[in-house]
Amino acid sequence: MVQSISLSLPQSSISSTGVRIKLVALFKTLGTLILLLIALPFNALIVLISWLWGIVPFTKKTVVVADQQTILVSGAKMTKALQLARSFHAAGHRVILIEGHKYWLSGHRFSKAVSGFYTVPAPEKDPEGYIQALVEIVKKEKVDIYVPVCSPVASYYDSLAKAALSEYCEVFHFDPDITKMLDDKFAFTDQARSLGLSVPKSFKITDPQQVINFDFSRETRKYILKSISYDSVRRLNLTKLPCDTPEETAAFVNSLPISPEKPWIMQEFIPGKELCTHSTVRDGELRLHCCSNSSAFQINYENVENPQIREWVQHFVKSLALTGQVSFDFIQAEDGTVYAIECNPRTHSAITMFYNHPGVADAYLGKIPLAAPLEPLASSKPTYFIYHEIWRLTGIRSWKQLQASVNTLVRGTDAIYSLDDPVPFLTLHHWQIPLLLLKNLQQLKGWVKIDFNIGKLVELGGD
Repeated sequence: MVQSISLSLPQSSISSTGVRIKLVALFKTLGTLILLLIALPFNALIVLISWLWGIVPFTKKTVVVADQQTILVSGAKMTKALQLARSFHAAGHRVILIEGHKYWLSGHRFSKAVSGFYTVPAPEKDPEGYIQALVEIVKKEKVDIYVPVCSPVASYYDSLAKAALSEYCEVFHFDPDITKMLDDKFAFTDQARSLGLSVPKSFKITDPQQVINFDFSRETRKYILKSISYDSVRRLNLTKLPCDTPEETAAFVNSLPISPEKPWIMQEFIPGKELCTHSTVRDGELRLHCCSNSSAFQINYENVENPQIREWVQHFVKSLALTGQVSFDFIQAEDGTVYAIECNPRTHSAITMFYNHPGVADAYLGKIPLAAPLEPLASSKPTYFIYHEIWRLTGIRSWKQLQASVNTLVRGTDAIYSLDDPVPFLTLHHWQIPLLLLKNLQQLKGWVKIDFNIGKLVELGGD
């Protein structure tokens, strides 16, 4: 007879662990707030000088467009929404920004490119309330076109809202079935493969035992596991399978929340160069496209000419006659073959590379075919986020690393700061982020890192 033994930590040990976690969260958050407070006077001075320069009469530029449109843009907490708002405004259009109630503190609402700002319910918690709020804003503001700058969660709900919104305005987004397919890493690779396009070998995993029982000895490459649904923290875990021993493989796989309700994809790991893209498409026509070197936590963008990737994207979007915004992650193998490893049916932050391009609005709104898709101007600088670059300085351990960091700052430009529209640079870093930190401080809640690009705190189980 075998007796089962239940093991549990003493209550005092659990309590002390909880106290330790809260203390770490307390000091980490307080320290970050102090650093932001120290930087505030310097940034305030830069923004004040920029603002004063902007009100000098001879620096003002007024754009008058014959067919002015009112454009509703979501995702107000994110830099990519700010960039699109600026591009539409620069072309003479009127922009309304929206964001979830949690991010009422969006610093981008203070941009001169924004004519109005609203908050809406979280779509995953109140789908009907979300759709109704969108309809009311569209009707009130007489919106002509809705351009979602979706979070990973919201992209599907924006598709669901399309039917109700289409009665009042154009919705520049995909239908629900297309969004669902594109957002599903396994379904997407299946679709691309059916079109004769190159993708890694992939398996849908609904039970850890599938991985444990998998015969890796018959494979020439390693594999990685990725959650099919968006996971802001675990998406950075690229542990290669199999591990050194079967026991280590089993322990790793069993540590992941894999289930039929939350399936994962086991994908062939192809060594090579990582690249990411943003594409704006209308009726299958690729109207705007950019490509950049990529990494797991991407915060630097510099346009890269890659004809193979552009042809891959053109083939895919034309075959499905897509209309909307779509971004892809690619691996270019040593033999030059490009493999799309996943697709996101939404705006990519690489759109920041179009900060000085005058044709962005027409690429989105225009119906006349273009001779070629717009790409970032030859004169455009690589974009970065200054606070992330400053933080990287703490990890420099050699002269070569310091030179590389300085070179990034000299060659590039901050994606948020604009001489013509400086206020969001101040309100993001010294309003939006501090208020999010203060909320976590009040709850003694921990966080993994600050993402100034997306305008949020990356948290376990967060949005």
